Amino acid sequence: MPKTWNLKIDSYYHANPQCIIATAHIDTFPTDLPLEPNIREPNRKSATYRQIFDSVTTQPEKFFSRHSGIVLCANKVKPSKNKTELELEILEASEGGSDGIINGGHTVLAFDQARNYNYNLSLARVQVTIHIGLSEESAKDIALASNTTTPVDSRSKVNARGDFDFIKQYLASLERAEDRKFRVAYYQNQSGAPRNAQCNVNHLFKLINCLDRNRYNPDGNKRTKHPTGTNTPSHITDTERQRLTLLLPLLPKSLWIEQRLYEIVQEHISNPRRKGVNDLASIDTRKNTLLLDSKYSFGFGAPTDLALPIIASYRVFLDENYNWIIPFEEFSEDFLQHLWNNYYRKYLVSEKIAGNTVGTRICRNQEIWESLYISAQSYLNQHLMKMVNSAKRQELTLTS
Repeated sequence: MPKTWNLKIDSYYHANPQCIIATAHIDTFPTDLPLEPNIREPNRKSATYRQIFDSVTTQPEKFFSRHSGIVLCANKVKPSKNKTELELEILEASEGGSDGIINGGHTVLAFDQARNYNYNLSLARVQVTIHIGLSEESAKDIALASNTTTPVDSRSKVNARGDFDFIKQYLASLERAEDRKFRVAYYQNQSGAPRNAQCNVNHLFKLINCLDRNRYNPDGNKRTKHPTGTNTPSHITDTERQRLTLLLPLLPKSLWIEQRLYEIVQEHISNPRRKGVNDLASIDTRKNTLLLDSKYSFGFGAPTDLALPIIASYRVFLDENYNWIIPFEEFSEDFLQHLWNNYYRKYLVSEKIAGNTVGTRICRNQEIWESLYISAQSYLNQHLMKMVNSAKRQELTLTS
């Protein structure tokens, strides 16, 4: 059912048949309007919020002239008989609506907090632009085009265009099928999603890109040999969406590799060779790390890209159609232990001894990516030889 909010006003006029501009009272402004069309959620720690809060509380009578105003979208707008109020009918998202605050989330949050602290806002006014009956696409277009005091990151813009929808749908189906819950931040200041970098949708892209053995093939003719430094594109084309859709079924395996590596790191630092000493570079025991799967949290901080070179080495075990040459469960744990004990642990220890931090340097270290990839090839060949020899012995046994 549509919901209604009343907006107390001094005056209003029709900018066009589907747009009303009004001068609204701040002390009664409805602060519980939905933020559905907005491309990011307000952040009370931001400079934008602090500036607005300071402006409305120190000189409320001058707020109208100093502020660019709020932009809303409503399904219907009905003026009262005495023209001192506007009744806004808002459709919820489940009803197919994109109504609510398009631009001005920080402003409305500042109003709410100022009233909670009992500031006198009786003289404060704000300009409100109300678009009537906008489509979802139009609401997002206005949200993207609206002037903001602070820049909107590219991830939020991609999300506002709906380019992440196919990922959201896949994760929703995976949650239902496997009884798991993901925590992914698709836009700035998203409530309910951790600020941890491993829970950013950008990290999800990196995880699946690491297993693209067709795009990143050191044995091919392409210049890009390894998926180092992959970022979320500013726009997801149809071609890119098709590629990523093929890779998405590999996401659970990428997640498993990352989770298992973090468990191994946790075991290592929990039982150090020298008591109280952490010998791994960039592993901070004073911090915590959350992963995309909500079941996994760890008592140490780690570089966002820590697991990427190891995940990327697993693409050796995929064919051109992204099918595993060997069943994943048959080699995944043993291979990960092989990489950790023979390469990766030694790399992190040597960097710590040298007084270095790894961080984003992991993605610029072509030597690490190359050595892990070559190790994977060697491991695969040995595994296949064992399978062949085992088959031959079995054949000899049957014929004797």
